[in-house]
Amino acid sequence: MNYAMISYIMGVIMNAEAALMLLPLAVSLIYRDGCVLPFLIPILLLAIIGVLLVHRKPENTTIFAREGFVVVAGAWIVVSLFGALPFVISGEIPNYIDALFETVSGFTTTGASILTDIEGMSRSLLFWRSFTHWVGGMGVLVFIMAIIPLAGGRSVYLMRAETPGPSVGKLVPKMRSTAMILYGIYILLTVLEVTLLKCGGMPFFDCLINSFGSVGTGGFAIKSASIGYYDNAYFDIVITVFMILCGINFNLFYLILTGHVLQALKSEELRCYLGIILAATLVITYDILSLYDGVAEALRYAVFQVASIITTTGFATADFNLWPPLSRTILVVLMILGASAGSTGGGLKTARLIILLKSIVRDIKKALHPRSFNVIQYEGKPVEESVVSGVGSYFALYMVISVVSILLISANEYDFTTTVTAVIACFNNIGPGLELVGPMGGYAHFNAFSKIILTLDMLMGRLEIIPLIMLASPAVWRHGKTKRRSL
Repeated sequence: MNYAMISYIMGVIMNAEAALMLLPLAVSLIYRDGCVLPFLIPILLLAIIGVLLVHRKPENTTIFAREGFVVVAGAWIVVSLFGALPFVISGEIPNYIDALFETVSGFTTTGASILTDIEGMSRSLLFWRSFTHWVGGMGVLVFIMAIIPLAGGRSVYLMRAETPGPSVGKLVPKMRSTAMILYGIYILLTVLEVTLLKCGGMPFFDCLINSFGSVGTGGFAIKSASIGYYDNAYFDIVITVFMILCGINFNLFYLILTGHVLQALKSEELRCYLGIILAATLVITYDILSLYDGVAEALRYAVFQVASIITTTGFATADFNLWPPLSRTILVVLMILGASAGSTGGGLKTARLIILLKSIVRDIKKALHPRSFNVIQYEGKPVEESVVSGVGSYFALYMVISVVSILLISANEYDFTTTVTAVIACFNNIGPGLELVGPMGGYAHFNAFSKIILTLDMLMGRLEIIPLIMLASPAVWRHGKTKRRSL
């Protein structure tokens, strides 16, 4: 274990978070909301500790998979612990557990909230709350790698440990260049959405916050009624389009920008993802038709909620808690499925769903024809058995953690739907569930123990379980020689 390099990277991360907090500090100065000190104190703490950790770069900068998992898990925990301080120091979320829940919900792009009076929050804290979506959407480490070279050629281990999906690769030979390309696309999408919302007449501050939420697929809004507050079809359409776009694998955007449009459109995952959206939208539109004035209005609300849920954004334009059982059930299924691998969305991911279904079909064929030999194809290429096995193992671990979390949360003695969908919504980084945690509800009523469990679920969902398990494993921290796989 390269402890020196881990400490160095953690120092870089802390300095980066200190720099990021300068933006909400500037917002506080502009709006004069009295939150200068709540940001200044954590900025100084982060900068002092960060400088101490990076004052000398280690001679050995090599990291491997083990260090990669530890750094990623540690980074997300550290940025969340310090990111919660402005809420506590300002007194607007005085309970640290609540503040940590809100901050982790922000960085993991979950959007679950304990706030009961969003409109009463300071502008700078609202900005920081939603800005965490934008930073966490693409990944804290990916953001750092786009600015500062880390770990030389071994940065791939950091990206693999942080990027959601069954696998991750390089777009270009250097990982820093890959990170810069991804963030370039990310920034472009953000600027485009801000511009389009502003053209529709939305206030600039609202444009920023709602764009952070939809591009980062986070869902924190600055109104208690979420996007439904604006009651504007144009805003609904713009936000719907960008939620869907940001639920697509960002590698496909790179292919399109480099002129490989047909290759991008042939993506098996893309076609499956869009097909699920289309099918769910049509069924829900028909199911809720009697609740709205005509097909157009029903379609408007249906497609927005389908896009919001499958991309795990969590914005709402309607209280889908009041929709018929079929529509609510479809939305819960979409919560679990999630968006594409390599996107800013959460959930199981469409890629895993495809591979899992194909592996089930293969096993059935093998049971019928034991001598047959079937290779699973994905995106026109054979899938390695290690990937297939990894998808199956992840799904099994996903189910175990979900069940354990539901059992622990059930101690609150809330109704079954509230308990189950609260865990599903947090573990899949969605935010709103059903009943008490519906789009017009929240998580304030849960006790401290339940909030800690749900906070861990949010982190495990965003980091796809393994990094946090690795961080807690004694075997990872043992000294001694271990076999390390090279690139």
